[in-house]
Amino acid sequence: MFRMRCSLLSLWKTSLLLCLGLLMHCGEAKVHTEAPVGPLYRVVGSPLSIACSVSGFTSESTEKDFEFRVTKPAKPSFEYNIITSEARSFTYAIYQQRVTDNDINLKRVSPNSVLFEIQTLQKDDEGDYDCSVINTVSVYDGIYSVKTTVKVIDNSLSVSSPASLLQSFNEGEVLTLSCQASSNTIQHTHLSFAWYLRKDGEDDAQPIISLDRDFTLSPGQEFEGRYQKGLISLEKLGEATYRLKMAQLEPSDQGKIHCQAQEWIQDPDRSWYSIAQKDAEEITLKVKAKEVVSDTSSLLVRISAQQTTLQEGQELSLFCNIDTENLEERFFSVAWLRGSVELARIGHTGVLSVGPEYSGREKEGELRAARVGNKDYRLILQPVRTDDQGEYICRAWPKDRGADGVFTQGAAQDSSSQLVSISAPESGLSVKIQDALSVIEGDRLALACNVDGFKGQLSVTWQHKSSSQPAAPFTNVVSLSQEGVMEKAGDFMSRKVRATRPAAGLFTFELDEVTPSDSGVYQCAVSEWKTNSKTHSQSQTTTVTVTLIDTKLGVSLSIRNNKVTVGQNVELMCRVKGPRVPITLTWSVQRDASTIDNILTMYSDGGISWSGDQHHYQLKVRIQNNAVLYYLQIIGASHREAGTYRCMVSVFLENAHKKLPPSNQLAVMVKDPESKLSLSSSPTVTGNINTDIEINCSIISTSSASSRYAATWLLQQETENKTIVSFDLTGLVRYEPQSELSFRQRFSTRCTKGPIFHLTIRQAKISDKGSYICNVEEWLQDPRGNWYRLSTVSKTTKLAVTEPANDLRLDKRAQRLIVREGDEAVINCNIISGASSSSFFYKVTWFYAAHNSLLMNASLLELDHTGLLSYPESPALRGLQGRLRLSRPTQSSFYLSIQRAHEGDSGTYWCQVEQYQLDHEGLWQQKASDSAGPITLSVNVAEKNLSIVKTEAELNVSSSQDFTIPCHITQQSSDESAFQVTWFWQKGMETKQSPIFTVYRNSTLQNWFGKDANLRFERPLPSLFSLTVLNSGPENNGLYFCEVEEWLPSLSHGWRKVAVEMSGNLNISVNAEGGVQAVSESECKFSIWIVITVVIIFILLLVIVLLLLKMYKCIFSGGKTQDLSLWTEEHPLNSKPSAEN
Repeated sequence: MFRMRCSLLSLWKTSLLLCLGLLMHCGEAKVHTEAPVGPLYRVVGSPLSIACSVSGFTSESTEKDFEFRVTKPAKPSFEYNIITSEARSFTYAIYQQRVTDNDINLKRVSPNSVLFEIQTLQKDDEGDYDCSVINTVSVYDGIYSVKTTVKVIDNSLSVSSPASLLQSFNEGEVLTLSCQASSNTIQHTHLSFAWYLRKDGEDDAQPIISLDRDFTLSPGQEFEGRYQKGLISLEKLGEATYRLKMAQLEPSDQGKIHCQAQEWIQDPDRSWYSIAQKDAEEITLKVKAKEVVSDTSSLLVRISAQQTTLQEGQELSLFCNIDTENLEERFFSVAWLRGSVELARIGHTGVLSVGPEYSGREKEGELRAARVGNKDYRLILQPVRTDDQGEYICRAWPKDRGADGVFTQGAAQDSSSQLVSISAPESGLSVKIQDALSVIEGDRLALACNVDGFKGQLSVTWQHKSSSQPAAPFTNVVSLSQEGVMEKAGDFMSRKVRATRPAAGLFTFELDEVTPSDSGVYQCAVSEWKTNSKTHSQSQTTTVTVTLIDTKLGVSLSIRNNKVTVGQNVELMCRVKGPRVPITLTWSVQRDASTIDNILTMYSDGGISWSGDQHHYQLKVRIQNNAVLYYLQIIGASHREAGTYRCMVSVFLENAHKKLPPSNQLAVMVKDPESKLSLSSSPTVTGNINTDIEINCSIISTSSASSRYAATWLLQQETENKTIVSFDLTGLVRYEPQSELSFRQRFSTRCTKGPIFHLTIRQAKISDKGSYICNVEEWLQDPRGNWYRLSTVSKTTKLAVTEPANDLRLDKRAQRLIVREGDEAVINCNIISGASSSSFFYKVTWFYAAHNSLLMNASLLELDHTGLLSYPESPALRGLQGRLRLSRPTQSSFYLSIQRAHEGDSGTYWCQVEQYQLDHEGLWQQKASDSAGPITLSVNVAEKNLSIVKTEAELNVSSSQDFTIPCHITQQSSDESAFQVTWFWQKGMETKQSPIFTVYRNSTLQNWFGKDANLRFERPLPSLFSLTVLNSGPENNGLYFCEVEEWLPSLSHGWRKVAVEMSGNLNISVNAEGGVQAVSESECKFSIWIVITVVIIFILLLVIVLLLLKMYKCIFSGGKTQDLSLWTEEHPLNSKPSAEN
């Protein structure tokens, strides 16, 4: 069964390949389908579009239908139907809802192109997308399907702006904003960056300035003129910081401003594609109109101090006096400044605003300002500190109101300077801070400030200034009031900063996730309070250095064994050594020179994002004292897992991803298991010309029970190797495209259980000789389910093709055959030599000569070398020809069978055999001829074998009593015998024997005494006949006996009497009075009991026998038309229909 199935499969696939090959040879492919090659990297949540077009169809204007399918990494051998342009059920259930919701759609662009779209990519959408065009014609000519690989990665783009959400400026001032933009994508990507302004009253934001992916600066259309003047600039600071600077702000610049970043990746067709885009939160920008310059020559501004020499903790009171014409009708803004730092300002409406450096003191009640008269303004600073000493001035601006009620500001007018000196009084308050320290980027900064000699309540303010600007003032970071209330400064509102007082004389400061910009000088300023009044202040500074995390955090990759066999597990260890900071770890593998694939990404919160191959990987984490070990385990490695592995670490600092130097690269090599494949084949094979020759190649040892094999047969003649035919691991038979049809018909291959590969050469030619190479490939299935070639082994068989000698000889011995009429006669015709080659074909003719000499050398039937059976016309032989059957049980014997032989079939039979062979041109050539010896057939009828009971007996009966004359047949010549029984009576002393009753063979009854005779006939058994004389009288005395005639059907002469037998005499004496007395009493009783005992059984058997006879006759007559095969031993040739049929 295996052999037959393999042969049929090979034949079908060979025919299919032949048809496809012929089509391909008609010309070059016309139909061509195109789609992006891939891999296309897209991020989760972004859209995906794949354009697919086809060309080469006869009708370009007819709309073509397309189908999209996907193969996912988890099941590389299974295709999911997604969507089709045909109006039919196509989509699988997992995509049906998304297609219904239009999340997945197929748009027609032209009759020959469509656009496949996914609006929102999911992580599970990664895979190979197949675009197929539906062929509506019967011929395939070209490429109808094309694949596009899509990789779905996480969106790691981060964009943020640390600036306050409200920025207020005066016209003409400078705006400086910074924005952080970074990505953690391991693929090679570029970022583009832009600042946008959405002006008040407008819906759309306009670009201010942008930096494209090629690092080219471009101003927005509305800002190009100011950019050309150098008033607008964009700088990139470090890896992730982009700083915008706008000089000479205009009132029209007021609105909402934000930054935007885009991440770009280059597709395989060299085009750039934006895979991600993010906007930072909008910042409100307010620009006050520029003040109108007015005549200030009459404006006089004076400053005075109530006391110019003070001690720390006392009150400083500064008066500002202005004088000009029409003072009561005009409006002014007044400000106090120490050096260039503005302390406070009272606007023209009387609203107080405090400079950023003194806002904290104003909130604590240390700074107050108010208008105390039409000309006088007063500033109070209490308690003063030693750093409050210096030169103070007053500055005034006139404010003129226009007809529309809008105020415009005039030019400023300054007073002369006022020197204030502040000395520190004696106090026991002392502050001590720890020495300079270094902290690693991303780690926590912790400072401690010890206070002694205080008597009242204490408050602390932690301040910072950059070490690169030593002259710059300190800026507040966080403060802790005397009531224990902590307050962050504006620039640190979003930072994780804390100020605590764990003990009475101890203040601590903590700042998480420090960055290099946090380096500098930190000051601990402690103030002592008494009754809500600050009495003394002391401060101490220390220097903090933030070390880049790159220098402290090390990443290394190691493996115990990087050379593994398919199916084995692999474990790679990524060691991250250094401080404990939140990191993002990414494992990647590079399988070729251009593509890097993500395996997984482990985020700082413990979340893991897997790629499409997650089923073959596992992650394990182990924490040590000074390092964290991340293990990547490959479960059941295949060749797909071979490649160069890396682990990469990034930290998220200052709202930006910071990638650390990746680990060393580590190559994992996956090798094949050791092959145990070995072959066996005969080194030489010799065959005759024009015969079928088979060369076998057996696999005697394999590497695995699940191995599959592909075989290729090659012919080596002289120095050239020619591929004949191949058999791939799926069972598909392939020929070389240039192979002719006649070549493919003569050479074929098949496989049988073992496996054994057979090469069959039909009608071998001398030119077929040479060395035949059996090239076998062993294939194994890896853990992913993919087949890979393990090894290739070859065996060579040398073929010799010879032309055999003609030595045909038949058995010439005279034979005699005797059969009974009706039996089957089988006449043999045997080839003694010359029938060993399968390239020879034979013509057989049977002859017949009857005993009556009317038919001499008559031809009965003829079977030619092509298998054609014919009966020569002969009316005398028509009956015999209809009962002939021809068979060939062996290569060298021909049997002629005569069904139901007749007596007239007797005679002499013999055969004549002619040997034929095909030549190189395919023509039949007679090679030899011979005749067999005569066979004399005698058909005899059945021999006489009739026997009946002949016992002599006497019987005395009374008058009017019945007596029975039995006739018992004990033996017959044939089962087909029919009987005629006649009873005779010899009266008294007469010598005449008169028949009294006859039963003919056709069951006809004849009573010779007429209807008045009192006789009764019975046949209780097929072999027992009885005649009973009823109401006997003295006139019935005499001798009685029966005569049996046996008749048989003759096939030639009809019914024929073959035997006659007579029974013994029964002497009957009928007495006028008295009982019956048997002379041979024992014999009479025996017969009577036999009849009584078996009569019922024989009646039943009679029915069965009759049914059997009827069935036998049906079979006997039906055998004339039985159809049987010619060349198999079990099925003889069909006989010629007989005349009777």
